[in-house]
Amino acid sequence: MRKPSCPDEMTVRHQFDRLCQMALKGEAISYYRHMAYLNDNEILFSELSEAERNQMTKLDNYNVENSHFSVLGYDVEVENMLLAEALSQLTEKKRNVILLSYFMEMSDADIAREMNLVRSTIHEHRTRSLEILRKIMEEDKNED
Repeated sequence: MRKPSCPDEMTVRHQFDRLCQMALKGEAISYYRHMAYLNDNEILFSELSEAERNQMTKLDNYNVENSHFSVLGYDVEVENMLLAEALSQLTEKKRNVILLSYFMEMSDADIAREMNLVRSTIHEHRTRSLEILRKIMEEDKNED
């Protein structure tokens, strides 16, 4: 290694050396801080309990077996096959009232406006429909 030509060149070299050391030390501190954060806040997937793993999964549900009803421009999907069969046995008005009330969460007044009926008629349709549905489903359940 050759000797510096002037005393200032040696000072510049020392300053540059010190700057590099400080930069490397700062990077090391930042790296260790990041690794400590990861160690505190992350765990391996293999270390999760079965209950925790189950919370992260999603089961795809394809609606191939579900029944669909069209009610006043709305498409209503019924997943329960027993209920779908019972609903299909109702008259169209009664089925529409049940589907709009329970699946579309519409009030009696809203349904009455949509179907151009009186609110009390909607209430009667829903009450009678529920009785019919209960009977149909109980009969189907007893047959099985």
